Amino acid sequence: MQIRISWPAGHLTAALDDSPTVRALAKALPLASTARTWGEEVYFDTGVPVAPEADAQQVVEPGTVAFWTDGDALALPYGPTPISRGDECRLASPCNVLGHLDNDPRTLATVRDGDPVRVELVGD
Repeated sequence: MQIRISWPAGHLTAALDDSPTVRALAKALPLASTARTWGEEVYFDTGVPVAPEADAQQVVEPGTVAFWTDGDALALPYGPTPISRGDECRLASPCNVLGHLDNDPRTLATVRDGDPVRVELVGD
């Protein structure tokens, strides 16, 4: 499945793997939310409650599309967060990994805290 994430200064697409969290998110699309920033991470509420999956991870690669189950939010890290050690992308807590951004994750640096954000399916 592919999604498009849009905000006033740009957009990115992401390829998502098949998982219970991805299927729950797909049912809620399209969705609109408000972007929040935390270090070099953008996250936003989806209104989709899901449980942590067995392979949830706290340290991920830049450009990972993650789902923060504690906040029902998509988390999009592109660099260090306030709790990172060195240059790693350390999320607030273990998150369900959904897939990866298709393009340069540093594009997320143009997202401002409070920006409107929209997530929608691409293609079918």
